[in-house]
Amino acid sequence: MPVITKITQQTRDKERYNIFLDEIYAFSVHEANLVKFGLTKGMQLDNWEKEDLVYEEEIQRAFNRALHFLGFRMRSEHEVKQKLLQAEFGESVIKEAIIKLKKLGFLDDQAFSKALLSTQKNTSSKGPNAIKQEMKNKGIDPSIQESVLEEYDPKEQLETATKLAEKAARKHHTIAPAQLKQRIQNALQRKGFSFDIIKEAINAVEFEPDEDEWTSITETTGEKAWRRVSIKYKGYDRKRRVKQAMYQKGIPFDRIDAFIEKKELEEDAE
Repeated sequence: MPVITKITQQTRDKERYNIFLDEIYAFSVHEANLVKFGLTKGMQLDNWEKEDLVYEEEIQRAFNRALHFLGFRMRSEHEVKQKLLQAEFGESVIKEAIIKLKKLGFLDDQAFSKALLSTQKNTSSKGPNAIKQEMKNKGIDPSIQESVLEEYDPKEQLETATKLAEKAARKHHTIAPAQLKQRIQNALQRKGFSFDIIKEAINAVEFEPDEDEWTSITETTGEKAWRRVSIKYKGYDRKRRVKQAMYQKGIPFDRIDAFIEKKELEEDAE
């Protein structure tokens, strides 16, 4: 049975120790395992003990790799597991490393989910549906998802959605109200807000342009449609297609008719 004849501390990593069996270097161990197995000079090691040591060393290596990964930002348990799998650690080793990480407070999906909720709603103005999808992608248990998202108060959701709607309305004030409302609705859906919240947010925003704005919107929309349709069509077909295109953009019929009449008069005068 081999005997430990020397134990030396590594120069580059002070937490690791070199183990010499019968005067020959055999392997290195982490300080935690040196203490756990009570390794001392003169101690005999059988094969079972060596196998246990190797297994514990793999767990320690996985643990250290996970700690390095967690050093950049908080991670979910699923993310850490995937990272360790990519590093080719075995399932049983990963399981033990994760148990150790959770026991020491380095992994906590509840705390992680709360931090994710806070970040996404405050910095990205996301709604609960989008945040829930992110949690799902990160492997968070559905029960944790639900309990954490309950903290996202509907009043806060409405306030955020309304601010986004108002910002979009100001930015795209040259678009007809009907089209603008649809655009904002689609944007808020992508942000992860529910239909009820979106409806309330849109209803809270003033969309009706004044007369000068309506004139500008009609002219801009009409000119684009007129140029595009005029490439292939003339007469009644052009008139019908321009009217259809402008109506789809939310321009009222009376303004469409006035625009087309003006364009036809301009052509007749040429």
